[in-house]
Amino acid sequence: METSPMDNFGWIEIIFSGAVALAFGFWQLWSINREIAKDKEKAADKEKADKPGSE
Repeated sequence: METSPMDNFGWIEIIFSGAVALAFGFWQLWSINREIAKDKEKAADKEKADKPGSE
């Protein structure tokens, strides 16, 4: 039984789909970490402004 180049399309699809899923996951992680950093900065600014005598 001979193998044809068409037999490898399944593996190509699996690899491509996995790469897309991993890229989306890493983008989500980067985005969430960026938002957490922004929230921490806002909280620090608010805490600094709420302290008496901070003017």
